[in-house]
Amino acid sequence: MPRNENVFFSATAGIAAATAWRRRAATRLVHRARRWAQNAGAVTAERPGLLHFARIGPGTRLAHPQGTVFGERWIHLGDYCIIGEQVTLTVGLMPTDARPDGEPGTGFGPEPVLRLGDGVVLGRGSHVVALAPIVLGDKVYCGPYVYLTSINHSYDDIARPIGEQWPRTAPVEIGAGSWLGAGCVILPGARLGRNVVVAAGAVVRGEVPDYAVVAGAPARIVRRWDAGTADWQPPLRTPAPTPFPADAGPERLLDTGDLEQQA
Repeated sequence: MPRNENVFFSATAGIAAATAWRRRAATRLVHRARRWAQNAGAVTAERPGLLHFARIGPGTRLAHPQGTVFGERWIHLGDYCIIGEQVTLTVGLMPTDARPDGEPGTGFGPEPVLRLGDGVVLGRGSHVVALAPIVLGDKVYCGPYVYLTSINHSYDDIARPIGEQWPRTAPVEIGAGSWLGAGCVILPGARLGRNVVVAAGAVVRGEVPDYAVVAGAPARIVRRWDAGTADWQPPLRTPAPTPFPADAGPERLLDTGDLEQQA
């Protein structure tokens, strides 16, 4: 190969290597900047930022970026809650500072309208929209894109657009220890008992007893705990998973092969 061609290919390889290095460096810089923004923008009791909640318990963290948040003075967040990215938490129909001049205030009073117990998890993109009280008990876990609301459109007057009619409201209560699957909708007036499982995509209204599994739109009970037989009815199709040993340290938990042999 002539010397000029060797020089050309060497120069091309050098340029390609330099370009690849710059791209890797730019990628690392972007990820570091994003991580810094996530940490700096997170909301905690020690760093509430511009949000003035009625209470943020110790250990509770709202991930950055937050979704729409207003009416914080009527929002009570328990201890050690995890609020994912882009989660909406609102009380009222609009922020107080966005109300037209002369329009009366909300009149909610001094007590919280939206209350999260301790250890509540709200998955990414979830919405909790309250006009009547909404209460989530301790350790309620919600998957991503769950929608809970105590307000719904009314359509009584056919002469007016639905969006201009005053909505209906009813309190919502989610019992402690419940699990709300991804994309489910909890409508006004829903009252869920303890340890209730809501299947992904279910639409729930009305009362659900303790220790029940609901699915569908509208949701219906598909499984319940029977105290008489001390078992689920209908029975579970798979055995209960083997829990981690109580004395397992970090090294042992990482050793999944060892845990599988114990199962």
